[in-house]
Amino acid sequence: MRVAVIGAGVIGITTAYELIEQGHEVTVYERSSSAAEGCSFANAGVISPGYVTPWAKPGMALHVLTHLLQKHSPVRFSRPSWAEIQWLWKWWQACDKGTFDQNRGRLLRLASYSHERMRLLTERLHLHHDRSQGYLVLLRGEREHEMIKPSLSAMQDAGLSFKMIDAAQARQIEPALNSDTPLAHAIHFPNDEVGNCRQLTLILKNIAESLGVKFHFNADIQPLNRQEPRRIRLNPSDPGESYDTVVVCAGLASAPLLSPLGIQLPLAAVHGYSISASVREPLDAPRSGVMDERYKVAISRLGQRVRVSGGAEIGGNLRQHHAPSVRTLYRVLDDWFPGAARTQDSVQVWKGSRPMLPDGPPVMGPSGIPGVWLNLGHGSSGWALSFGCARAVADQISGNPPEIDVEGLGLERLKLQS
Repeated sequence: MRVAVIGAGVIGITTAYELIEQGHEVTVYERSSSAAEGCSFANAGVISPGYVTPWAKPGMALHVLTHLLQKHSPVRFSRPSWAEIQWLWKWWQACDKGTFDQNRGRLLRLASYSHERMRLLTERLHLHHDRSQGYLVLLRGEREHEMIKPSLSAMQDAGLSFKMIDAAQARQIEPALNSDTPLAHAIHFPNDEVGNCRQLTLILKNIAESLGVKFHFNADIQPLNRQEPRRIRLNPSDPGESYDTVVVCAGLASAPLLSPLGIQLPLAAVHGYSISASVREPLDAPRSGVMDERYKVAISRLGQRVRVSGGAEIGGNLRQHHAPSVRTLYRVLDDWFPGAARTQDSVQVWKGSRPMLPDGPPVMGPSGIPGVWLNLGHGSSGWALSFGCARAVADQISGNPPEIDVEGLGLERLKLQS
């Protein structure tokens, strides 16, 4: 089949690769000038299936409200629009235990499969990128310990490999951890990892291109037309190009593309930040990745760079940086790894718009419109879910049964909630 993939982030590129591997003729359209320019550009790079969890969970609403009063809050509202307020209402409705348990299970299943698929392709295709083994979640006090207990039970039931350890054991794993910063407990995930999402996406893009995938950059796709939903147009007067199948992997831009087809997606931009700087002294830097559970800030070792990522900002715009959110990243880095990075030199400060659905999991599979498929709404977990989602969608398009259970990951989940 002739397939058009809309979007060249990690979701679109992995989807294009899986499709051409299954014998399809694939063309990718991207509105930016190159691949991995959106959320794939400078994210945390964490691959931890057990830590991929819905933002909508019991107690989260109160947790968010209490954090709003703190100086270094992980959550911020910046004049949310009416649409974003409606999204928050749907998110609050999805915070009940039953919905959380279902979505938690779906994400855990998908993230574990995706990690396996990533490892397989990394080895098979020699995808050499900056990556580090192991992931450590730092619990500053008993409050964080209590908050995370339900997730620990779910991970244990799922058979994930992790261990609750004390501060001394955590500092054996990450010797550079600052001994002056209080640490009650830590959770060690020895099989998880951090990796450079953008670097790997660009490598896979080149491999896909060598296999025959065609790329069109600076391509501002017009909303899909109800009469010809599989025709791609670059401007209103463009006669366009017709395809057998269209796969929408365009993140936040997916909603306006699909709206004329009667597909209304409750997508919202939840902005996040990162700072990236060169390692100053390797002995003072993390060996792999750590997460400060209190501030929801990840510190990742990516080759000779340290990346600090976090924040959840609803409202505002992508081009305007909120200085206190960036200062929180510096503060957490200094708490745990003082002097690890050259933060006085050239630091890359980045803000990305995570395309998030209210209840957590992405939407992948058929759209209900013949020939139009979806792979979108991955929120802050696109990197961790990308390889699994791509393979599952490609299998379905090819008429093959997916290797994992895709229950609850399709558009019908959102229809049942509306």
